[in-house]
Amino acid sequence: MLDVFLLNLVYLCGLKFEYLAIILNIETTTKNCSVSLAESGRLVAIRELNDGGYSHGENLHVFIEDVLKDAAKSFADIQAIAVSKGPGSYTGLRIGVSAAKGLCFSLDIPFIAVDTLGSLASSIQIDEKEVTIPLLDARRMEVYSAVYDSNNMQIREIKAEVIDEHSFSEYLTKSKVYFLGDGAHKCKEILLHENAIFLDGYFPSAKQMAQLSYDKYKISDIEDVAYFEPFYLKDFLITKPKK
Repeated sequence: MLDVFLLNLVYLCGLKFEYLAIILNIETTTKNCSVSLAESGRLVAIRELNDGGYSHGENLHVFIEDVLKDAAKSFADIQAIAVSKGPGSYTGLRIGVSAAKGLCFSLDIPFIAVDTLGSLASSIQIDEKEVTIPLLDARRMEVYSAVYDSNNMQIREIKAEVIDEHSFSEYLTKSKVYFLGDGAHKCKEILLHENAIFLDGYFPSAKQMAQLSYDKYKISDIEDVAYFEPFYLKDFLITKPKK
């Protein structure tokens, strides 16, 4: 009852109420192994490595310990764990999700899943009527993609698609379109429309997850740790090595 009274008092006085939360964010969907610690959506510490290889197995738990040390926090201080849920690398997703689940089970805290493409799209700001299309490499000429408006709202579903000269034409003919992510280089020589803008150096990072995971935490948008599965988008196929 006291909590309700205090919340009503805050509302009547016109004060801004903030849920205090320390959240550990894990991003392993691409070659970037990234971990951040955030307090109420504010980035406190980050460790990441994008060296062109998949070093998540060796670095992830080291990075987790590093960000806690940098922020002078312990595991007991963490109130939720957030993981980038995909799409992306099968192995990277398994490593990140397994680590997050293990911590949530042992610490008995909420598990939050953040959309990878939405997180990547949020790394830039665009004008009204423009759109952002984050692209993740899915081998050959295929990419994982989605479309986001200037408010970072998803306006087209996530797809695994093969890029050709007609891709995204419904957006390119209407406004500027910003392409970013490790799949963007596949489009650069194919999509030659004047409205196509390609941005280098952007990749999924736990930095962008800080605010997104906090937004989910505030409305209790959490996952069932036991049953959650990463968003692979495509079936994972095991093939026999060539002789």
